[in-house]
Amino acid sequence: MKLYFAPRTRATRARWLLEELGVPYELVKLDLARQENATPAYLAVHPLGEVPALVDGDVTLLESLAICLHLADRFPEKHLAPPVGSAECGPYYQWMVFAEVSLDPVVMAFYRHAQLPEEQKARAHSEEALAKHRTRLTAVLDVIQGGLGGREFLVGGAFTAADVVMASILHLANTLKLLDDHPRLVEYVKRHSQRPAVRKAVSG
Repeated sequence: MKLYFAPRTRATRARWLLEELGVPYELVKLDLARQENATPAYLAVHPLGEVPALVDGDVTLLESLAICLHLADRFPEKHLAPPVGSAECGPYYQWMVFAEVSLDPVVMAFYRHAQLPEEQKARAHSEEALAKHRTRLTAVLDVIQGGLGGREFLVGGAFTAADVVMASILHLANTLKLLDDHPRLVEYVKRHSQRPAVRKAVSG
């Protein structure tokens, strides 16, 4: 398998999962600042020039969520996905999709706002939009914290790929100080951020 990767992108969650699986793979690092993702060779892999991309034999996957779902199912002996048809399977898929579809867009809205020049941040329309995002974020975080309860993991009492996807997005939210009213989610992020596979995935 070959993973095309750049630091501080969604490729990190794919690399994290590969490290959790402990399976051999080739890491191809792309320097986005030097536009190595815009070369004809890489565009032949990913026509949009984005990361990650995973090449697994005859299969090429371009979405980080699809990559994580594929990898967890591809190695069932690693137990990073519940067995198909089990009671945990439905909630597992739900949390994977909820993290990507409901949580990630609103966290990214705050991230993009944080990158704006100060004069743009203070504009009325920007503050109004941010207030709407904050209301949505609070509701989404309440759902996650309620679903997690007092457990360490999202599904089935064990670490799964759902925790990889959820924790990776919540880590960015925590970096942006968005989890201050959700202490259990802060604990969840900190606990999973200490896993050895995470350290390898962000090692450069």
